[in-house]
Amino acid sequence: MIWSVWWAWVVAGLLIGIVEILVPGFVFLGFAAGAVVTGGLIWLGLEAGLPLLLVIFALVSLGVWLAMRRIFGLPPASVKVWDRDINDN
Repeated sequence: MIWSVWWAWVVAGLLIGIVEILVPGFVFLGFAAGAVVTGGLIWLGLEAGLPLLLVIFALVSLGVWLAMRRIFGLPPASVKVWDRDINDN
């Protein structure tokens, strides 16, 4: 099947990476990394069925998304507090 071919996962990851460029926000980048890593594991010799591949894809995607959120996210105390309103004269 197509999900057992490594290059299909890598191509899917590249296509999802292109979607990330069009719709930025670090959401699709996690999915892209998950697909590329899953393709890499298949290339290295992982023989698994679709359910296990989807679990690996989901866990890697979540891990990359959480790591990017921690690295590139806002600092915890960066809430913008407004002292005056632009409409106040």
